[in-house]
Amino acid sequence: QVQLVESGGGLVQPGGSLRLSCAASGFIFSLYVMRWYRQAPGKERELVATISTNGGSTNYADSVKGRFTISRANAKNTVYLQMNSLKPEDTAVYYCGRVLGTKNDYWGEGTQVTVSS
Repeated sequence: QVQLVESGGGLVQPGGSLRLSCAASGFIFSLYVMRWYRQAPGKERELVATISTNGGSTNYADSVKGRFTISRANAKNTVYLQMNSLKPEDTAVYYCGRVLGTKNDYWGEGTQVTVSS
């Protein structure tokens, strides 16, 4: 069955960095566009970044452009989110998602990122 497992979250000070990973299994990873989302308390889930099947094309929310980088390693069935210059407003649960057509059809359980001094 399809599984997406996020890891790498934690507590970090403002200005710090974290690298999130999402390990995929149960499907041919290299055939799917992948996304990272986040959801802060009391807010709707927000699309953070998207990466094409071969990693050659990426897109970012304006709020993270220049600070976050999405990448993937198809040989390892893993998608990453490198987060630099973190701000308190980046605090959220971060999820990876598999894209089918124009929508997500599977999600991971999420990993908590807290940016605080």
